[in-house]
Formats: sequence, structure tokens, C-alpha cells
Amino acid sequence: MAGPQRTNGRRILLTAIRKSSPIARIDLATLTGISRATVTTVTAELLGAGLIGEVAGEGDKSGRGRPRVDLKIEGSAHLVAGVKVSNRSLSLVLIDFEGKQIAEFDFPISDQVFTPNALALALYDGLAAMMQTVGKTVKHLSGVGIGMPGIVDVQRGFVHWSPSLSERNVHLRAEIEQILSIPVFLDNDANLVAMAEKQFGVGRDAKDFIVVTIESGVGMGIVINNEIYRGTRGCGAEFGHTKVQLDGALCRCGQRGCLEAYVADYALLREAQLLGESASDATPEQKIESLLQKVKNGDPVAANIVNRAGRMFAMGLANIVNIFDPQLIILAGERMQFDHLYAQDVLESIKNSIVQVDQSPPEVVIHRWDDLMWAKGAAGYALEGVEEAAVVQVTAQNA
Repeated sequence: MAGPQRTNGRRILLTAIRKSSPIARIDLATLTGISRATVTTVTAELLGAGLIGEVAGEGDKSGRGRPRVDLKIEGSAHLVAGVKVSNRSLSLVLIDFEGKQIAEFDFPISDQVFTPNALALALYDGLAAMMQTVGKTVKHLSGVGIGMPGIVDVQRGFVHWSPSLSERNVHLRAEIEQILSIPVFLDNDANLVAMAEKQFGVGRDAKDFIVVTIESGVGMGIVINNEIYRGTRGCGAEFGHTKVQLDGALCRCGQRGCLEAYVADYALLREAQLLGESASDATPEQKIESLLQKVKNGDPVAANIVNRAGRMFAMGLANIVNIFDPQLIILAGERMQFDHLYAQDVLESIKNSIVQVDQSPPEVVIHRWDDLMWAKGAAGYALEGVEEAAVVQVTAQNA
């Protein structure tokens, strides 16, 4: 095989082993359509590089044949970390090359907004603390995936804007790599939620689905034909910044009328404060809980605030369905602990606003989880990058 073709062949076989492990060489040939001779050659190279290992198979059930030898991903080949940057802490997870979780760690941070250098240093401290729990250092990592809110150009590792950064238009990946001295895989956190749902969650059996995340902000990840869609500038899938009101409420991105400016935590609290419905000495989480409790107790002002958020959210979801017609919509994130955005009347109003055809509308499922799921998505994203680099290295060594 020629150079690019050889690389692609190794990539296909390694992916097949990962998905079907343990698997025999003859079954790999059948599964991938690659000749048995090529499978034998390539798997020998992958074995030599330590990326895969051999395990005893079931053998001939009649008892006459020799036990077959199956292939599996070698977990010890690489260690990969994932990090979710939130406004209270760094949530971290450590996985091996097989994708098995080894450790998880929550690293408190004192600031909500960082300079790029300060964020890089905080990331290093968080990773070092997690690695110490397994007797290793940051240098033992082959890569780290980082998910953060905002508008991220993945190809350049460039952040146009993030509520976690004090500056706009930052080459953040380069800044972090300079501190960590390992490959960094940076993406919008909602995209990495989609990655987590695709690899570990309820999106595993869906080829096309959309994840909407609701916590301090509103995000969206789109999976089309098993691939995450990011847009040409990294500005795709910014659901929270679609416009629902001309010259409307001020969004933290600096524009007006964004969906997020009506349904995110800070939007609800801002309106509650204007209407005298928010205690000043409580934490933001306590204020949200208090607001929602007032709704349950029949407070008309609190109900008006929350009901408008529900109507705006339903309008946004209906627009998503009308544009993408996805197989599945997953509502995920920390705010899913509360039901004000997925109450039955909200979901029913979505159905009333979508194009009506003689088929059922997309399924909407609720997936409640904490920041660790975001970190798992970041680790899964980094694992893909580390695997690709390993395949390219094997090709170069066997050229």
C-alpha cells in the first residue's frame, strides 16, 4: 500500500479492534474487507508498537483445534486526561488507551475568569494533583482534552470568546501546551458532551443526534453521520446565541436577544433580582433553587420568569428540529436536576411548533449528569487524537 493508504489501513484496523475487542485476525479481515495478508502484516506492526496485545480466544468448540489468539487494545500504551473547565472547579478524568477510567478528580479554582496564562497554570496544577493520586506525573500523559465554554476554532486551537477568559481571540492551545509540554486537544465543552454521549452515553446507537446542555449557559453539540459538526470557523452549533428576541435582553457574549439571555442561570437570576425575587446573601445555586421553589409554591412573579424561559427554550428546540430533523435530542447537564425547562407543557409546545408530517417527532430524552461526564468527553476527544498520532508514527517507522 502507498503511504496515505497504508496509514488509512492501520487506522481502520485499529478502530475495528477498539470497537470489537477482543477479535481474531480472520474476523478483522471479514469485518473490514482488508485482505488476510495485510491484516497479518499491519497487526504485527501494531503489536510491535505496543498499541495492541494478544489474548487467548475461545478456540474450536469441538475441541480439535488450537485455541485461537484474539487481539485487543493495549490499555497501558498511553494515558490520556480530560478536563472540564467550569466556573467553580476543574473536573478531571484519567483513562488508559483502551478507554478505561483510572482516576477522577475535582480541583477547586478560586477564579471564574482567567488570563490565558493563569488558566494554563491552573490546568497544570489540577492535572498534577490528579496524576499524583496514581503515582505518576503530567509527563506520563500522552495528551489532554480540554472542554470549555465559548467559541473555539478547533483546527487552530483558537478561542474567539469564552466566559472563562478575560481576553478575546486567544491562541489558547499553544499557551497551554507551552505550560504542559504535552499535546492538547481543545474544543467547546458542548461538543465534548456530544462526544461523551456518542462514546459512553445515550447517543451510542444513534447516527444523528443533538445534545443541548443547560447549566450556567446554554450549549449544543451536533452529531451528523457519527461525526461532530463544528462549522468552518468553530462557530457552529452556538444554540445559546441564536436570536429569539429583536433588541432583547443583554447576553454575556455582548449581543442582545440571545436564547441564553432568557434561559441560562444568570438570566433567570438577573430578572429575579430586578423584580425583587432574589436574596443577595445566597449563592447562585441557592438563588435558583429558591426561585424554582417559589414557582412550586404558587408565586406569580417567579412563575412568570420561569414560564417565559420555558417558552423561549421550546421555541429554540422547535427551530432545531425544523432545521436538522435529528433522530434524537438529548437534554443534558447540571440544570437537568431541575425540570422547569423540560416540563410536559414545554415539551408539548415543541411538538406544536415543528413541521407536521405523518411521522413521530424526534425523541427527546433527559440525561442528568455532573461535570465528570463533560471531562469524559474531553478525554475521549484526546484519545482520538492520541490514537491518530500513534497510527501516523507506526506508518513512519515502517515506511
